[in-house]
Amino acid sequence: MDSDRSDAPEADAPEPEGDGTLAAGLYLVATPIGNARDISLRALDVLGSADLLAAEDTRTTRRLLEIHGLRRGGRSLVAYHDHNGAAVRPRLLAALAEGRSVALVSDAGTPLLADPGYRLVAEARAAGHAVTAVPGASALLSALSIAGLPTDRFLFAGFLPPKRAARRRALGELAAVPATLVFYESPRRVAECLADMAEVLGAEREAAVCRELTKRFEETRRGSLGELATTYGTEPDPRGEVVLLTGPPVASAPSEETLDAALVTALEELTVRDAATEVAATLGLPRREVYARALELARR
Repeated sequence: MDSDRSDAPEADAPEPEGDGTLAAGLYLVATPIGNARDISLRALDVLGSADLLAAEDTRTTRRLLEIHGLRRGGRSLVAYHDHNGAAVRPRLLAALAEGRSVALVSDAGTPLLADPGYRLVAEARAAGHAVTAVPGASALLSALSIAGLPTDRFLFAGFLPPKRAARRRALGELAAVPATLVFYESPRRVAECLADMAEVLGAEREAAVCRELTKRFEETRRGSLGELATTYGTEPDPRGEVVLLTGPPVASAPSEETLDAALVTALEELTVRDAATEVAATLGLPRREVYARALELARR
């Protein structure tokens, strides 16, 4: 639940005017990740009304517009992606400077999440233009919601490097992050990626593979990284879009020697009760068990 939730709707968010036009500014519009019906009414309003629509793939966007019966009435639709961004971005910024409305969409989901758009947003803000989110579908959040892994803290790491050595280095940098890790991955590399994750992050870590989210053949598999690596290593490459998730690092219980050493040191200055409280908090152990051990050591 959002901590800043309000029961009253915001009244100052830019909306289409009576003649179907939008207030000037850049609109980041989330589009479906699979099921074409997963789009908001507000997103449809913006897509139909924006003076200029910038799309990662114009063919995909045209199909979406056709499905929902949107006719742009001569308004421009231009391609904007990683390969032409430097050339097209000045045109989009010029349109904003002229007081026009520009909508940005990716192939699927929320713009800027493993998609182009960051530089456009940064430059639009630097120039003083309004930037508005039109939220909706996201493969990242959809996968987190159904994977059954901790969601209170997570790190989205995008796509891992395609080459094994670089991928293992990247995983090594993330190994100790105390959060659920989320990756997008090509179906052709799922097996080898899971194998590297099991070896670098630990085969016992809980994980999930979410595939074809919101589509007809949606599938989620849960298990340890070791189990999933074995399963996908013996099957044909999966089809469709894939999101890989792995839970936080598995905390290893401290040894008896470590516990005793910590208690002996604490008991030199603290009472049994206080020593047990301090050591339990430090080592992440149940206080009752630590207190029982502290009593044993104190009697010696």
